[in-house]
Amino acid sequence: MNAHVRLGLIGLISLTMPLAACAKQDSTSGSAAAIAPTIAQSSAPQIVTGLPDFTRLVEQVAPGVVNIDATIGGPDEDSAAGAQFDGSQGIDESQIPEIFRQIFGPGLQMPGMDGEGGRMRPRGKSMGSGFIISPDGYILTNNHVVDGSSTVQVKLSDGRSLKAKVVGTDQGYDVALLKIDARNLPSLRMGTANSLKPGQWVVALGSPFGLDHSVTAGVVSATGRTQAGMGGPNYVRFIQTDVAINPGNSGGPLLNTSGEVVGINSQIFSQSGGYMGISFAIPIDLAISAADQLKKTGKVSRAMLGVTMNPEISEAMASKLGLPDTNGVLVTSVQPGSGADKAGIKPMDVITEFNGEKVSDYSDLPSRVAPLPPGTKVSLTVIRDGKPRKVEVTLTALEQKAVGDAGGLQDETDSDGTPGASPAVPQRALGFSVQELPESQRQRLGLPEGGVVISSVSRALAAETGLAPGLVVLQVNRSEISSVADFNKAVAGIKKGDVLMLLVQSPRGVRQFVAVTVGGAG
Repeated sequence: MNAHVRLGLIGLISLTMPLAACAKQDSTSGSAAAIAPTIAQSSAPQIVTGLPDFTRLVEQVAPGVVNIDATIGGPDEDSAAGAQFDGSQGIDESQIPEIFRQIFGPGLQMPGMDGEGGRMRPRGKSMGSGFIISPDGYILTNNHVVDGSSTVQVKLSDGRSLKAKVVGTDQGYDVALLKIDARNLPSLRMGTANSLKPGQWVVALGSPFGLDHSVTAGVVSATGRTQAGMGGPNYVRFIQTDVAINPGNSGGPLLNTSGEVVGINSQIFSQSGGYMGISFAIPIDLAISAADQLKKTGKVSRAMLGVTMNPEISEAMASKLGLPDTNGVLVTSVQPGSGADKAGIKPMDVITEFNGEKVSDYSDLPSRVAPLPPGTKVSLTVIRDGKPRKVEVTLTALEQKAVGDAGGLQDETDSDGTPGASPAVPQRALGFSVQELPESQRQRLGLPEGGVVISSVSRALAAETGLAPGLVVLQVNRSEISSVADFNKAVAGIKKGDVLMLLVQSPRGVRQFVAVTVGGAG
């Protein structure tokens, strides 16, 4: 017998046996029977009255849902997608945004993306879904469904297959706007995701594995799911559902019980490439805003505060910063000339509220800021040295800047071939030592303000904090560091148990704060 079948039978037996035992007790035990009338006569209100019937909803909505086939690469090109997915391989991990790989590891999948469900796909094809948003032929889908495509075909519910023009795409929101040459098309009604609550019924339509106009239903599991982790954009507050979504569902609509679109089905969490109970949809409000911009300008503009953020606030950091808890966003740097800079925000400030709403962590803030138009004025609550204050900030336009590889910091020499760093300064009490940053490295890293480079770290401290040789220390508490002399001055007078807030920069240009407890892990 197949192992999965055996497990399934075992699970079924373990589930039904206790129920059978309860039934036997009711027929033989007077005490158990006496309890039953009390339960039946309870005056508690009936909360759930029955399962919903989605047939009328599907009849009305299905004509506005389309099947999308995108050819990846040119017609004569042996594309990378076609070469990789020969029917026996799984997802191409390089296609998944880094941000999601860090949260979910290899489990997060994008239904319809090249490689997922490769067994069901022709070579060099991307399969997905979409829906009509206006009678004159505008269609919404996911960016990853059409990304890199040379041709896109849209199959309508009436059987017609029409070539589509890609009006514009946006990777940050994973949205694409298509246009087909047709009129009087059945379009779907747009709803809003803002009023969704966990437990609400929702319905998905799409083409899983190419099986067009398939219907699945479930409930909203959670709202406001953000992309925690470092290394990528974090602009979407996803709707999490338990609606069954599979390869080919990407870009299809998520609907409420009124038949209104509340989201675009985009991603699933899976260890197998198939549905495992967790699906994510892009809120329709965000998607429509992006589509309007794509239609008008061909691109999506986002706002920014102009700060970079620490990945976490530890208990030690919260204590040092005078915070009541570890919630909020710790600012690591401020972009010159940005709204945050003009408002006086500084590194080591902690943002705890945005427009009157609590900010839980660093993954929460970008998704609140980015959808707003540049020029919007927002109110922040900022804690500095344990004291909260209100700050008004005018958001500026987000500037996408790739962080390049700045190279290693070890074994460097100046142009004359001599070592560029002065001898290491021992800091036994700290558990690490620093030395001067060579001029060649300073220039390569773009650090006019200077810094000192960590030359050695104790094993215990490295394990506890993540500090490593090669990291550049730019700030100790609120003191700027440009030399070893500055560093020595900043740590003078420290005693066991003190907490130092170090602002460090990696060779790749990523900055973050690290809390070091003096004598804690030396």
